[in-house]
Amino acid sequence: MNMKIAFVGKGGSGKTTLSSLFIRHLVAESASVLAVDADINQHLAPALGLSEEEAAALPAMGEHLPLIKDYLRGTNPRIASAATMIKTTPPGEGSRLLRVCEDNPVYDACARRVELDGGAARLMVTGPFTDADLGVACYHSKTGAVELCLNHLVDGPDDYVVVDMTAGSDSFASGMFTRFDLTFLVAEPTRKGVSVYRQYKEYARDFGVALKVVGNKVQGPDDLDFLRAEAGDDLLVTVGHSDWVRALEKGRPPRFDLLEEPNRRALRVLREAVDATYERRDRERYMRQMVHFHLKNAQSWGNERTGADLAAQVDPSFVLGESVTATA
Repeated sequence: MNMKIAFVGKGGSGKTTLSSLFIRHLVAESASVLAVDADINQHLAPALGLSEEEAAALPAMGEHLPLIKDYLRGTNPRIASAATMIKTTPPGEGSRLLRVCEDNPVYDACARRVELDGGAARLMVTGPFTDADLGVACYHSKTGAVELCLNHLVDGPDDYVVVDMTAGSDSFASGMFTRFDLTFLVAEPTRKGVSVYRQYKEYARDFGVALKVVGNKVQGPDDLDFLRAEAGDDLLVTVGHSDWVRALEKGRPPRFDLLEEPNRRALRVLREAVDATYERRDRERYMRQMVHFHLKNAQSWGNERTGADLAAQVDPSFVLGESVTATA
C-alpha cells in the first residue's frame, strides 16, 4: 500500500520535527519512504540530519517543472503538450505514473537519498522562497510540482509519502490538502495552537479529509485537558519534551533507537492510525476531488494562461488505484 501523509500546523508548532521523526520511524521499520518538504521554510532536510550545506545543495522541484510535466504526460492523448499541464492536471490513459520504489527521470532530477540509521529515505524539496520570487510568483507556484507528482503517484506495497506542508491555512490555496490519506495537525496547548486546528477542521469537513491532532510540547495534565477540550476525539496522541530532539537541534542526533520510549510509542500510534485508513480509501472520490480542483483552476486562470481548454484533459473513465499500470 502507498500511504500519503501530511503534517500541518502553525509555524513553530513542531510539525517539521514530528514529520522528520515519523520518517525516521518508518525507515527504522523497513518501510519505503518518499519525504517531501513543501513548506515555505525549508527545514526538513536539516531535521533529517543533513548539514546546512547539504540542504542548500538539494535540487528544487520547481526548477525541474518542465521535466516533470514532460515525463508525466507520457502518451496521454488528452494533453496536447507538456506546456498545457498545470499543477492540478489529472492522470489519464497513457500518463506516466510514479511509484515510491522505482527509478525514473523525475527522481533522478529532484530526489536525493538520505541515510537514516542504517536505512534511507528519498527526499524531495520545493526549494526556498527567495527575494527573486517577490512580486512575480507566490509560493504555491513552487508547491505545484508537488501537487502534480501526488496526482500521479500510484500505490505500491508498504510505501509511504510524507509531506511537510506549509504552515497555517496556506495549504488550502490549492487542492493539495485533499491528496492525503491522513493529515496530522500538530498543535501546541495554546489558543493560537488550536486556532489553526479549528480552521483546518472547517475546510477539511467539506472534502472528507481525514484529520488527527498531535499535541506537541505537552508538559502536564493541564495541557492535555486543554487539548482534549478543544480537539475532542480528533486528538490522537501527545508528545512531550525530548532530549533526543534537543540533541538533534544542536546537530548531534543520537541513534534513533535511543529516542525516549513515550515518544517512540507516540510514533507507533501515528503509523497505526495511518495504516488503519487504508481500508477506508475511496479512490473514486479521490479522483472526483482531483478533477474538481482541476476544473476550478482551469476556469479561474489555467485556460487563459495556457490558451487551451483544460477541461478536455480530464479522462472520465480513469481511476488511480493499485491495479493501474504505468506507461513505460
